[in-house]
Amino acid sequence: MFDSSVSAGRRERLLAAAEVTLRTYSPVLTPLGARFAERGHRLYLVGGSVRDALLGRMGTDLDFTTDARPEQVQSLLSGWADHRWDTGIEFGTISAVKDDLQIEITTFRSDTYDGTSRNPAVVYGDSLEGDLVRRDFTINAMAVGIAADGALDFIDPLDGISALIAGIIDTPAAPEQSFGDDPLRMLRAVRFVSQLGFALAPRVEAAITTMVADIDRITPERVRTELDKLILGEHPVEAIDLMCTTGLAQRIMPEIPAMSLEIDEHHQHKDVYRHSLTVLRQAIDLEDNAGGAVPGPDLVLRWAALLHDIGKPATKRAEPHGGVSFHHHEVVGAKMVRKRLRALRYPKRTIEDIGQLVFLHLRFHGYGEGAWTDSAVRRYATDAGDLLPRLHKLVRADCTTRNRRRAAALQATYDDLERRIDEIRQAEDLARVRPDLDGNAIMTLLDLRPGPDVGRAWRYLKELRLDRGPLTRDEAEDALREWWAGEQASGESAEG
Repeated sequence: MFDSSVSAGRRERLLAAAEVTLRTYSPVLTPLGARFAERGHRLYLVGGSVRDALLGRMGTDLDFTTDARPEQVQSLLSGWADHRWDTGIEFGTISAVKDDLQIEITTFRSDTYDGTSRNPAVVYGDSLEGDLVRRDFTINAMAVGIAADGALDFIDPLDGISALIAGIIDTPAAPEQSFGDDPLRMLRAVRFVSQLGFALAPRVEAAITTMVADIDRITPERVRTELDKLILGEHPVEAIDLMCTTGLAQRIMPEIPAMSLEIDEHHQHKDVYRHSLTVLRQAIDLEDNAGGAVPGPDLVLRWAALLHDIGKPATKRAEPHGGVSFHHHEVVGAKMVRKRLRALRYPKRTIEDIGQLVFLHLRFHGYGEGAWTDSAVRRYATDAGDLLPRLHKLVRADCTTRNRRRAAALQATYDDLERRIDEIRQAEDLARVRPDLDGNAIMTLLDLRPGPDVGRAWRYLKELRLDRGPLTRDEAEDALREWWAGEQASGESAEG
């Protein structure tokens, strides 16, 4: 599968660079390796930590494996780690923090699976090779032995480094066996496409396509975790496309591949699905990686960009002369987003933020007609609230026309809207639009007791504030008296 003549030199360069990287972790690795060696145990850096060291992207999470049993690991970490916790002990894992590094040490495993759930029957192994062969992918089945004197020993029985050099995601054993043991690995494979920019081995892609229904065995929470890592990766567009071609998306988020059935109303894209991938890519390009208002990678913005048009299939209507329309697709789409994200057990705030962006993404398109009053601009900014920086980027990313003149006009129009929002913000506190009178002032002025009428009066004043901007106290009191007289005359008062 791999060209050894091409990869040999690269292999040596990667190993040399990885050793330099790992030496920077010596203040933790060397004393930890020595503690295990003194007790007659072996310690190995393993999995993603080794992979990332070779790729030059190693972070603060270090994964180890050892022949020591969990209780022995607990003892070895006692008095050395800054903090230690044992929440994963039933799976053979002890976690700790040392010098701002997150450490997980897991006893050699040779698990068995029942073919129904994803949870293995934990069985401790007696060799490093046995532990490595049970791992998900060959690029994660490499290890580095940590000796008492700090010496590093690279161990790669499955030639994971060649897969790493080739940019291929393959399984140690037959993919059918690996995915049968743990179907979540199918989604993890696609997630690594996003994070690393690698490709699936043909046999891996074929196995996912054949076994895709097994993903239903996985809990929504575990699926959500992988989806978030996927969408936050460097290549999420390619990964989403792969989810659709293998059938994973149809099982997990069927609303995404469903968009491929719909042609967008401008006929500028092959279909709404391709348009949505383009919007996702453009939204990523607009993230503020220098630490601006929407720092990347941004989970909410990316999901909103991908899902902003999922309401189109349900709202498609044939129009005269062969065209199609998708009226109110933003309303339907927001409801669909909330329903799907709830099913995937997303946090309530995340669901509401993504749903609100989908709901608001189309509102700007009435602005170009030049009919927006200051009141409409206030409402746009107020309805978006703290989502406004993301909404700005989503609306701009949603411009995918190939007509350069039209694209420039749309961007210029949105520039004008942002300018007007900034002008009004400088004159008013748009972040906290509240009535010009509070509840106590309302009750005093109208001689009311606490109750529904106070709430209705408060809402009236807030709407008035949005329409007219800040009022003086006299103006607010006069307007409230006039409104209240009308309410009493019409007999709508709840208190008579």
